[in-house]
Amino acid sequence: MLVHDVMSTGVVTAKETDTVRSVVVKMLNRNCGAIPVVGEDNRLVGVVTVRDVMLPLYPNYGDYIHDNVHSRDFIEMEEGYPAVLAKKVEEVMSTNPLSVSPNAPVLEAASFMGLKNFRRIPVVEKGKLVGMVSIGDINRGLFFTQQGR
Repeated sequence: MLVHDVMSTGVVTAKETDTVRSVVVKMLNRNCGAIPVVGEDNRLVGVVTVRDVMLPLYPNYGDYIHDNVHSRDFIEMEEGYPAVLAKKVEEVMSTNPLSVSPNAPVLEAASFMGLKNFRRIPVVEKGKLVGMVSIGDINRGLFFTQQGR
């Protein structure tokens, strides 16, 4: 089974100049955790994930997870959320995202996702976004293909 057999097409995308707010709205409306970012000719240039949106709320993130002595003002950190929403996508997106070909075996895509702990990755052909594939898509495809065996 190949990625193109199970991937989603008609993917909602963002541009680098969009606001983070607009991307979060897309995530909430589609109940998804990642929006691919495309440039001219639908070329994949990045991905914005929920993690990318939340991480700016944690300045010096490494300090927070390794410093058990000093208190953290999480309420104050939360007050920074509107500023994150006002940023441009290019300020928070992950560039050069891991992607997979539509002609790759589904378990190859799943192994890439497993290595990076990703739930979904863009599907790219000749640099252009053609879809997204999730670990759920792969599981569903395998299940229904193997059901009658």
